[in-house]
Amino acid sequence: MIVVLMGVSGSGKTTVGRTLARKLGWEFVDADDLHPEANIAKMAAGVALTDADRWPWLDRVAAEARMRSAHGQHVVIACSALKRAYRDRLVSGAGGDSGVCFVYLKGDAAIIEPRLADRRGHYMPASLLASQFAALEEPEDAIVIDIRQSPESQAASIAAQLRSCGGSVAASAASAGVPP
Repeated sequence: MIVVLMGVSGSGKTTVGRTLARKLGWEFVDADDLHPEANIAKMAAGVALTDADRWPWLDRVAAEARMRSAHGQHVVIACSALKRAYRDRLVSGAGGDSGVCFVYLKGDAAIIEPRLADRRGHYMPASLLASQFAALEEPEDAIVIDIRQSPESQAASIAAQLRSCGGSVAASAASAGVPP
């Protein structure tokens, strides 16, 4: 099973993703670590990525998910996946929708801006938050989590809801030992 935690920068994807992976005993992948150097340099300079910048990166994320899945590993991936086309690309590149569940970490700029202002050591500047919200296409088929909860509460809520992802994803959740 592949669980993709998605949302804008500063929504808590990495923190909640690590917490969830630890809780489930699964692998964790931070898609930020898979960006090419050119993308990192562009964002660090305060320039928003284009779709053309994102496609090769999304393909790397999908390949990582596909490889882990092929080895029988369940994985939690932190990836912005802001647009439906990006999510579709991830699903198709990971081997189809069987076993892929999206979790949308939802919050507004008033909650996220202070988080970004306090964050240290990350290449994504707070100045790009508006471009992230502008690109965001909220998913219709995801588990939605309110980011005002603690990371532990968010992870517990996600784990409890994974079986609601539907169809083959629910079956994957059951076989992955996700609690009912």
